Amino acid sequence: MLGEVHSLVNDFPEHKDKVEALISNDESFAAENKRYNELDKEIRVLELNGAPIDDEAMHQLKHDRSVLKDALYQRLTSA
Repeated sequence: MLGEVHSLVNDFPEHKDKVEALISNDESFAAENKRYNELDKEIRVLELNGAPIDDEAMHQLKHDRSVLKDALYQRLTSA
């Protein structure tokens, strides 16, 4: 769905406490989470504005977000 927020807390509410703890205690996780949220916001803004970029660029942004989300989830579930 267009404009949907895909933050870790929104997508994995059962891990909310772990996400918050890792953001507070792990600088690397916090930085990657920040980058993930920035990328998610960039995609949302583009989607809501009619995606004023070509399909390949949008696909790359979504791919990058997915790869980052997978890495964050792996760290989250192994913590």
